[in-house]
Amino acid sequence: MEGDMSIASLILGASLLVKLVMLVLLGASMASWALVFGKRRDLMQAKRAAQQFEDQFWSSEDLTALFNRVSNQRAPADGTQRMFEAGFKEFARLRKKEGLPPEMVLEGSQRAMRIALSRELEALEGNLPMLATVGSVSPYIGLFGTVWGIMNSFRGLSSAHQATLAMVAPGISEALVATAMGLFAAIPAVIFYNRFSSEIDRLSSRYEIFLEEFSAILQRQVHV
Repeated sequence: MEGDMSIASLILGASLLVKLVMLVLLGASMASWALVFGKRRDLMQAKRAAQQFEDQFWSSEDLTALFNRVSNQRAPADGTQRMFEAGFKEFARLRKKEGLPPEMVLEGSQRAMRIALSRELEALEGNLPMLATVGSVSPYIGLFGTVWGIMNSFRGLSSAHQATLAMVAPGISEALVATAMGLFAAIPAVIFYNRFSSEIDRLSSRYEIFLEEFSAILQRQVHV
């Protein structure tokens, strides 16, 4: 009897619709975990790159030389590096134009950095809504499988002469397995969605601070 009530036997013995529900939940769980590992790697790289470039930026005495190094490197710029490159490039371009007020030079540089910041945050937030979708929808998909499995169990009782717990236990058990799989897919997705959102917010604040500090440096230079 114990073998018949194992998780594997309950899944294999489930009705076709409940099996489809379990398959959908399994796919959602695998996709969300793949996204979790990928997003965790991306955020770690973004934080490490931000720290490395900020150290390089504040230790550099010549921003033009730093800009040339960033522009000539093989790896594409990202994070604060991308903002610096976009802002300084626009600053140098506008400064060469005669008769352009310093305020417009600084405004153009800030606008370029804002665009670079938006693109960076868009890249960091990519595929993150999928975790929110898995976290919010999976319990309901599992509940649908549960309801369907329980309906099948009670439908079988209608044709039985004597109802016993042993008759409905397998059907109810397989239905509850669908609920458990829904929670198994949803809980990690919600946890990591909240964690990644918090980390992205902290990175966004860090980028904003760099933008303001770099703008202050450019503001001093534009009046030189």
